[in-house]
Amino acid sequence: MRTCVTISVGLAIVSSLSACFSARAQQLAPSSAQPEGGAKELTATDSEYRKLDRLLALVRARNAEQFAIRSKDGVDEASYVSIGGIEQWITIRGQDRANPVLLFLHGGPGDVTNPWTFALFSPWEERFTVVQWDQRGAGRTLRRTGPGVAPTMTVNRMAQDGIEVAEYLRTHLQKDKIIVVAHSFGSILGLRMVRARPDLFHAYVGTGQVADEQRNYSVAYDALLGKAQATANQQALDDLHRVGPPPYKSGEGYRVQRKWANRFEGADQFLLGTIGLTLVAPGNSVQDMNDDADGQELSGERLVPQTASLEQKDLGLNFAVPIFFLQGMEDFTTPTELARRYLSSIKAPRKEFVALKGGHFAVFMNSSQFLEVLIKLVRPLGLRH
Repeated sequence: MRTCVTISVGLAIVSSLSACFSARAQQLAPSSAQPEGGAKELTATDSEYRKLDRLLALVRARNAEQFAIRSKDGVDEASYVSIGGIEQWITIRGQDRANPVLLFLHGGPGDVTNPWTFALFSPWEERFTVVQWDQRGAGRTLRRTGPGVAPTMTVNRMAQDGIEVAEYLRTHLQKDKIIVVAHSFGSILGLRMVRARPDLFHAYVGTGQVADEQRNYSVAYDALLGKAQATANQQALDDLHRVGPPPYKSGEGYRVQRKWANRFEGADQFLLGTIGLTLVAPGNSVQDMNDDADGQELSGERLVPQTASLEQKDLGLNFAVPIFFLQGMEDFTTPTELARRYLSSIKAPRKEFVALKGGHFAVFMNSSQFLEVLIKLVRPLGLRH
């Protein structure tokens, strides 16, 4: 319920901003001549923006108060840390330092979650010390380094970054091991991290789990077609039949798949809501929204080609830590059935597949159930040491 309210608040903010942004965009659009009275209208719009900025500042201050860590045993840190030869942005929040440390790896690539999960992860902070890291080339890390970091953005280098983050957390928070929860693209890095250095981790939890990039879109297409038929959605059927099954010669087919994946999963409203949440998160500004967009563009250019042909054997089949997949029941982006098959091929001390209500973004859209499963299955592993 809290998740739904949070997302609804984000959507309301986006709705209230849209008219203002639209007016501003029209007035800044190039024109051959300034309309009569145009300067006066532009001044009025600037005044509206200043008023909006004051309002957002008030909401940020309120949220900072509402979601503050007040426990004497708590931790609330946000800073740049030297990782992999560059400064990378890391936040650490939790109500009790005695709790297990949970490192969340965002997806994308480059789609940072730090700017908008302050409310969604607040209940998690009661049972875990939650760490978020803006990966190389993304978010505030990109803000600090600039795009000149691009040549260093390889999957291997970023997995090594993740290992260095884990080592830093062990020392800084005085823990023997940590838990890693990885979403979507982050699951590629997370699996490499736990495979290379199992001594650093209590367990791995994948969600929106990448399982087989070579088959991903074909399996997703079939699942989308089945969903469209089951729901008698003629528009979806027309779109999917028009582009046909992958591979595609242009981006249109992939755009159609993403459109209907988000539509069927109910993710359209959620994704819009994250924009509003970014604007009202404590310590944020519009720059955080721009950093996110810039990071996704750069990361997509550099990393998607590197991961497009990954198979199960590339992700790993033998692990020395417990492996959990918490997957949305209807994930049309990283198909649920592929993740299930992949886990069945894995050898690990313990492994478990849990199907959650939702799709690719179940970790956020159904964060309460996700947390319940973490507390039941994974948290005890972090309390044994």
